[in-house]
This record gives sequence, C-alpha cells and structure tokens, in this order.
Amino acid sequence: MVDPIGNKAGAVSDRRIAPIGRAAPVEAAKPVASEAPAVQSTAAQLSAELAAKPPVDAERVARLRAAIQEGRYSRDPGAVADRMLALKNEWNSDDPA
Repeated sequence: MVDPIGNKAGAVSDRRIAPIGRAAPVEAAKPVASEAPAVQSTAAQLSAELAAKPPVDAERVARLRAAIQEGRYSRDPGAVADRMLALKNEWNSDDPA
C-alpha cells in the first residue's frame, strides 16, 4: 500500500518558532601569505626563456630538408593517417558525441 503525501493523520509536529540569539561578531579577514609572487616570477622566467628560443628546431628542419633533397626521406601514408586520426580523437575527447 502507498503512503499518502503530506501530513499523516495523528502525526503532530512541533511547529513553534524557536528563539535565536545574536550571532557572534565576525572578525575581519586576515591576509594570507601566498606563494603567488614566486609562481608568477617562475612563470615569467619560463615564458621569457621560451620567447628567446625560436619556435622551430632549425637543426631538425635542416636535417629533414637535406634528407628530402637527397631522396632519403621516406613517407609512410598509413603512419601519417594514424597520427592524424589520433590527433583528431584527442581534440574531440571532450565532446560527448
């Protein structure tokens, strides 16, 4: 059998409003020593180091260019396709569909 929703017959609850006292005063927030300046300086130092370097490995580009010109550079279309699909899956990993 299903119980009805709402007050049940015979069940009396205490509906009086309880008195409440004054709340204790709240102290002002105290500043917390954080390590944010150290983190920012480390991040700034790292970004400065990376900005000083070229975004491309020039030595590797030169090796690849020489290999292509000499005919030693081999291509594997299957490996390229696999890497492209893996990259696409990484980009779409947040999508629910």
